[in-house]
This record gives sequence, structure tokens and C-alpha cells, in this order.
Amino acid sequence: MAKEITRAKTSASASDSGKGSAFIANKLEMLGKDMLAQIDADTSPTFTTALRSKGNIIYDNGVGFIRLGDKTEERTFINVGQARKFMQTVAIASKCKKFLKEDAHTSIRGLYYQLKFSLGDTLDEELFSEQSESNPLVEDLEVALNVKREDLNLNTDRKGVVAGPMVLKDRFGGDETEIDCTKQGRSGWMIPSDVDNGMEFKSIDADYVLVVEKDAMWQRLNEDKFWRKENCILITPKGQASRGCRRLIRKLASRKLPVIVFTDCDAWGWYIYWAIKSGSMNLAYLGNDIATPEARFVGVTMRDIKDYDFLEQLTINAKEVDIKRAEEMLSYDWISCHKDWVEELKTVLKTKKKIEQDALQGPRLSFVGDYLREKIEKKKFLA
Repeated sequence: MAKEITRAKTSASASDSGKGSAFIANKLEMLGKDMLAQIDADTSPTFTTALRSKGNIIYDNGVGFIRLGDKTEERTFINVGQARKFMQTVAIASKCKKFLKEDAHTSIRGLYYQLKFSLGDTLDEELFSEQSESNPLVEDLEVALNVKREDLNLNTDRKGVVAGPMVLKDRFGGDETEIDCTKQGRSGWMIPSDVDNGMEFKSIDADYVLVVEKDAMWQRLNEDKFWRKENCILITPKGQASRGCRRLIRKLASRKLPVIVFTDCDAWGWYIYWAIKSGSMNLAYLGNDIATPEARFVGVTMRDIKDYDFLEQLTINAKEVDIKRAEEMLSYDWISCHKDWVEELKTVLKTKKKIEQDALQGPRLSFVGDYLREKIEKKKFLA
């Protein structure tokens, strides 16, 4: 059944993510050496990175995801307006190299506190006044070095849970652990922020990946062992998917596993799908690493109301914020080019109704499994 799902793939160059701490540390060292060479040549050291403003964010129809354009910005040490930011960037790079050498990890909040007062004991001057100063500079380094912050030993929040026929090998903190996602009980395996460095797939014996928006619905399907009956990998991002969760989905898709997404029938749930499929504007610089253009949407859709009579009684009124979000989505090039999605969004705007995926438990708790099985077998997907 599920093996018949079309297996598409993207075509875009990969980043240097996951190549190991020694490789990344060398990239940081080369960055410093280039600056020293500029000084030796009696020129001001510079730092160049891609411009991450809205004007340099594009939807690339050729690869199917949102990415940065070709515009760059240059930071020069001798420029009065740029000197502080230049120094801050170098300090972050130096500290990350130290983390890599020590095989130690922290959050971007931890990095901020490590560098807040680091100009010397005799100087009453902060290097960073607020974390809002350091965060975008971490992103600058990610872009300039073609890596993710996780490669710099900077963690983000863990978010997302997995169950299903997949075994991973995790090397972390000097230990090696084998994780069998069929044996994680009711809790599942919690997805870390870094699924590249020190982590590898040992075996995957699934036909497809099912991404379920809500944790409560994931628990319902996990209790029914939907992943075992349908031989799939069951993931919940628990709302909007984190970087680590999106990266894991991308890696599974790269192994030719079809990715199917199941969310609420409203603009917020649908945007969760589109962030997985096409990426997002705020993470455009990671498009190739976290977007999964080959993902397909199984539901819930407005047209399900016609196919499943009971849903007519279980719709709820859309709020003004839902309507506004739907209008915004219609303006996005990567969504408005799909006729079926335009129809869905316009139906929401016309009826001012929405449906939660939980409503599929109306007839009986196990009905949601029947719903998914039927729609997947009949390939009733939206692009």
C-alpha cells in the first residue's frame, strides 16, 4: 500500500553540516587566518556573510523551498559603525572554536553569558548588552561558514517525538547509545536539536513517515500502534516543528521515505505543513537542510466535510486571527501557485470555519487510524 507512494527528491547543494567537530573547527580557524592575512597585508580585516533581510529571501521554484539570494554584506573592523559588531562576531567564532575543542555544548543563551563581560578585568564595558545582539551574529556565522549552529556545539530546544521501525546510534558525551524507536513505550524518543553530529541511522524499515501536528493525537496513534500496523515512522513536532525535527524529517526524506503531514484544518496547522515543506523566511539560510519539498499533505482538509458527514457537526468557528493568517498564506508565492491550496484557503475565508484533527475521534477513538489509512491508500493528498 504505502510503498506505492511517489518518492520525489530535491536537487540542491548540501551544507557542510555534520562533517565533524574537527572539520568545523578548521573552518573557524581558517576564518581567523584570513583576517590575520588581511592585517599582514595592511588592510582592514573584513567579515562577509549573506544578507538575511527580507529583500534577499526568495522562493526558489526550481528546488521548491525558500532560500537566501545572492546579496551579501561586509563588516569591516576599521569602520566606526561596524567595529563593535565585527569584534562581537570574532568573539563568538573564537568561543565556538573553544566549545568544539572541549567537546562541550551550550545554548545560545549560555553563549551570551559566556561573552557578556569578556573584554578584560580592567574594562568596565560589556561585549554584549542583550542576547538580541548575539543571536543574529550566530546566524551570520552559520551562513558565512555554511553550517548550522548545532555544528558549532550550540544547542536549541528539544521538541518532537518519534516512534516506529528506526534504530539510531548516538555518540554523545563519551558514550555510544543505541536507540530503538520501537521500544520507547508511551513516551517515544525525544528528538534532540542536533541529529547530525555523532548520530547516525543504523537501520530504517519503514514505508513512509507520518508527521502529526499534535502530541495528543500522536499519543492516540501510538497507543493504537499505528506505526506498527502501517509500518511507518510516526513523528509529532508538537506544534510548529523545531530545527532538529525539521532536519530529521529532511534526512528521512533523503533516504527516499515519503513524508506525509497530518494537521488541523486551519491556517495555523496548514502553515506547520508549509514550514516543513518549503522552509520559512526566518530560516531561509537553512533551506536546503530543513525543507522537504517532496512532503505531501493528507489532511485535515475542508473537502473532508463532504467525504465524512459527521465532520459537518464538528466544525468550529474561525477566529479573526485565523482569517488573517489564511489571507497572509494566500499571498505567499509558494502556496498561491497551488490551485488546491488556494481553494482550501478561500473556503476557510468564505465559511469562517475550521476543523481540528481531534474531531476525527468523533465516531470512535480509533477512527483517526481508519481515516489516515483510507486517504493514504487512495493517495488523497494535497501538494
